[in-house]
Amino acid sequence: MLRSHLFSALAVCAAALTFASTAAAQAKIGVVNFQQALLGTDEAKKAQNDLIAEFKPRQDDIDNLTRKLQDDQTKLQTSQGKLSPQGEAELSADIQHEQHEIQNMQQDLQDESNAKRDQVVQKMGTRMTEIVAKLRDEKGLDAIFDSAATVAFNKALDLTAEATAAYNKAYPVTAGAAAPAAAPASGAK
Repeated sequence: MLRSHLFSALAVCAAALTFASTAAAQAKIGVVNFQQALLGTDEAKKAQNDLIAEFKPRQDDIDNLTRKLQDDQTKLQTSQGKLSPQGEAELSADIQHEQHEIQNMQQDLQDESNAKRDQVVQKMGTRMTEIVAKLRDEKGLDAIFDSAATVAFNKALDLTAEATAAYNKAYPVTAGAAAPAAAPASGAK
């Protein structure tokens, strides 16, 4: 009799373990390349174009001052012995001032463009997180993982394109505003 109860208890434990492992094996998951989904949105493309347009005049000022600096450096090199010591000193002082001004302008531009970009990315990231959560619920999934942090997965689980499409639908951009972004000017990010 003791033997029969022992076998019954073992059978119940084995069934419980089998059920638990089967339930865990049936978890429904999906993956999204969060960064790719975010950057693929119309809003991201528009934001990139807007940032480039906003900071282009300042980048142009930096480029113009850089050309002037290069011209002054060339003038100083080719004028060795032709300028008075005072003329060389003034030109050297101008070069140093221009170098310092360029560095300050570049740093200011970099800081402001980074702050603006981070603000946009944070807002869009919050929105994309909500979109991904809705996709999870709509598809009856238990979890969605960022594919960038996933070692390997079946491509059939990838919901990146769906996340981008759902974002574009939830947060439409005015017509024509999502044109492909131009390459950013050097120094502006």
